[in-house]
Amino acid sequence: MQLVIISGRSGSGKSIALQALEDLGYYAIDNLPAMLLGSLVDELQDDRTVRSSMAVSIDARNLPEALKRFPQLLHDLRARNVDCQVVYLTTDARILLERYSHTRRRHPLTRGSDMTLAEAIDSEEQALSEIRDLADLVIDTTRLSVHELRGRITDQVAGHRAEQMTLTVESFGFKRGVPLDADIVFDARCLPNPYWDPALRDATGRDASIIAFLDSYPVVTEMHDDILAWVERWLPRYQASQRSYLTVAIGCTGGQHRSVYLAERLADHLAKRHAGIRLRHRELGMQVNLPAEDETDGNDPLQEGT
Repeated sequence: MQLVIISGRSGSGKSIALQALEDLGYYAIDNLPAMLLGSLVDELQDDRTVRSSMAVSIDARNLPEALKRFPQLLHDLRARNVDCQVVYLTTDARILLERYSHTRRRHPLTRGSDMTLAEAIDSEEQALSEIRDLADLVIDTTRLSVHELRGRITDQVAGHRAEQMTLTVESFGFKRGVPLDADIVFDARCLPNPYWDPALRDATGRDASIIAFLDSYPVVTEMHDDILAWVERWLPRYQASQRSYLTVAIGCTGGQHRSVYLAERLADHLAKRHAGIRLRHRELGMQVNLPAEDETDGNDPLQEGT
């Protein structure tokens, strides 16, 4: 049996993620009390008419004691050879404040309490901290559209094989902050910057003009080779630690030129030797499927669902 546990901050897109899995044939249950996980698995394993893939949403509306016991509950399920994936959705707190203000919805933790919205958002993150620490995959939905989030769930969660670690190479711009779901971060801001050439400013690291510019500097190749060597050296260690997902993020100032160029080269090299490589450009609002390139549509921030 495959069990996907969706958790995360209210307003980060948990309902959308659960609906995406349900559309893919998963037996889906929203807001499941954590203490019922074991009983639910028992019932479904005994019922031959039920599908073998299940997705549940567990959030901060659970009793505090149930959330504290989540690590043991998860351990018990895995000891029974249940294929469990824990997916945690997070969003920048400032964006959550804007979303709740725009929709005028109440945060679940403000109901029946005197907490402010900001206090409720902070309290929820603390209540779910143990689930986040145990998450196999953390998805930052701050700048994802509904379409992009559904695509990430389809590609990374439903398409994930238990015996294979999924490695994502992501480019980003430091001026918009480090991705919340990054595991390893490399800084490319010391490299020559095409931005200062007006003729190159509007191009990206995927364009021939930027590639030619950066290819002309040996230091750029040196950084790429060093990052590739580091990832190749340590990837087996991460795989041996039973990790299901790993995100390597490369950043430059704006996330348009140097980081995109390096992420493209790194992912291309890794895809020739390893399965399960994903390439994503945060500031370009696109994901590239390797080896064929397939850009996703839509750059509008996620605005619906919980």
